[in-house]
Amino acid sequence: MAYQKYTELEVWKKARAFTAFLYELTATFPKEEIYGLTSQIRRCAISIPSNIAEGSGRRHAKETIQFLAISRGSLYEIETQIYVSFDIGLISETQLNECINEIEILGKLINGYIRYLAKE
Repeated sequence: MAYQKYTELEVWKKARAFTAFLYELTATFPKEEIYGLTSQIRRCAISIPSNIAEGSGRRHAKETIQFLAISRGSLYEIETQIYVSFDIGLISETQLNECINEIEILGKLINGYIRYLAKE
């Protein structure tokens, strides 16, 4: 597996930016959600770039792919949590659509990186 520092990976950069975006979004959630949706979304968000980084530190593509799959799982968790946030009135339809668009882009980047590594 060719070495590339994880901080140079587009997928990691996008995941990091998405995490910051979600932190800003959840800062507007009510205080009673601090241990509910706010915490859950933030933990999942942190998991995405963290697992990309951890996977990049592994010696074999198969191990890296495993961590990328965990990142993808966290991304799908966030998607569900964003829909729930919309359903209960914590975010607007515009915010929902923006999040879903970012999730789709990040998902494609993760899947593309998995396909790339699987070829090696």
